[in-house]
Amino acid sequence: MLTIAVDQEIDAVINGGDLMPIEGALYKQGQFISGFLDDYFSRFNRGKIHYLSCPGNDDLKIFDPLYEKTCDKYPFVKNLAQRKIEIQGYEFIGMNWVADYPFQLKDRCRMDTDTFVFPYQFGKGVLSVEGGLKYIDDWFSYAQTLPTIEEELKHLIRPVNMKKCVYIIHMPPSGLGLDVCSDGREVGSKAIYKFFEANQPLLSLHGHIHESPVMSGKWFSKLGDTTCIQPGQLDDFTYVLIDLSTMSVQRYTEKYQPH
Repeated sequence: MLTIAVDQEIDAVINGGDLMPIEGALYKQGQFISGFLDDYFSRFNRGKIHYLSCPGNDDLKIFDPLYEKTCDKYPFVKNLAQRKIEIQGYEFIGMNWVADYPFQLKDRCRMDTDTFVFPYQFGKGVLSVEGGLKYIDDWFSYAQTLPTIEEELKHLIRPVNMKKCVYIIHMPPSGLGLDVCSDGREVGSKAIYKFFEANQPLLSLHGHIHESPVMSGKWFSKLGDTTCIQPGQLDDFTYVLIDLSTMSVQRYTEKYQPH
């Protein structure tokens, strides 16, 4: 990505989450932040290329303070989680909560709305804590004590100008073909859809369901005046180049090159 950003004279790179390796020992993500990401961020900073990102649901929340500390070392690197960053007159707002899913790690999971129906669960819910994982005997009851996605959106920092605002929300909205799982289920957020429908920002960027563009054949959609993009990310490196002044968008897929 850094090579592409330099070659294309990109002003800002946005990574919407699921930054860290999930194969093997999850708790090695801390080493990944201190090692690879620290060096990676330093190179964007030296090139004066903005790097905006936030941890996703595959990234252990226990390492958020380390991630924050690492970002803070570099003026051009920002953690967007539940924050707003302004660059060249555009406002970038991030949110990394996701609607509850069947898998065990619940660090960033929420009910979508008060009437959310929980999916069938593959084992007990777990949270990342110092030294290991904490099992939750009754995840459904625990989740009901947390703010819903709908409530999180209400409390999210607001832009000055929605028409020049880019939302980076890890969870895709429902109903746009950006949320299709490998088994065909559509698992997007109704709350996020309604939020965009009501507020009409310039652009929204999403991830979470990495295979969705392959399954649905769609990587972007329109919701009123809002352009919603879900690049997808599987075996090849996939990215989208966006010119905010003209709202031209183009998706690219390339084979990873060994270094």
